[in-house]
Amino acid sequence: MLLAAGGGRRLGGRPKALLEHRGRPLVEHALRALRNGGCGPVHVVLGAAAETVQARADLSGCTVTVNPQWPEGMGSSLRAGLGALAGTGADAALVLLVDQPGIGPQAVARVRSAYRSRVSLAAASYDGERGHPVLFGADRWADVAAGAVGDQGARTYLRAHRDAITLVECSDVAEAYDIDTAEDLTHLE
Repeated sequence: MLLAAGGGRRLGGRPKALLEHRGRPLVEHALRALRNGGCGPVHVVLGAAAETVQARADLSGCTVTVNPQWPEGMGSSLRAGLGALAGTGADAALVLLVDQPGIGPQAVARVRSAYRSRVSLAAASYDGERGHPVLFGADRWADVAAGAVGDQGARTYLRAHRDAITLVECSDVAEAYDIDTAEDLTHLE
């Protein structure tokens, strides 16, 4: 699942999904990382400028969920995405954020490989620090969604369940920087 609803407040209101990276919208790069990392079907949660994102980006083969509550923060998008997955028969959701182009298919594949059961909980680790992507077994979705508020996403849930998290070191194959400010745009090509 790709969370791509942010409006880019600290970027002057430029939706992150539409930022250009290597000549294409950032959302396409993240979707490719999920697919090439072995994930499917791929769900994407849009919010800010959702119609424009759908018009400009190639989202073919994805299930798109539009989160009208996106201004409330990442938590609302996580809830919307997990809600869209409920009833699909999926055993887990691997969650990636659109504003982390340094995370590619190798990190996705590593975290995906940590799946063991519907109670699995795994996250990429960068020099021992938990990061993205994060994998939630389906039996955890309701509790994750219940705690997903504001811009915290699943942070509170992950802190409360830190002993259950399988950390998967990815610093040798990915960089976990975010594109949040104008200075961060230097990471885009």
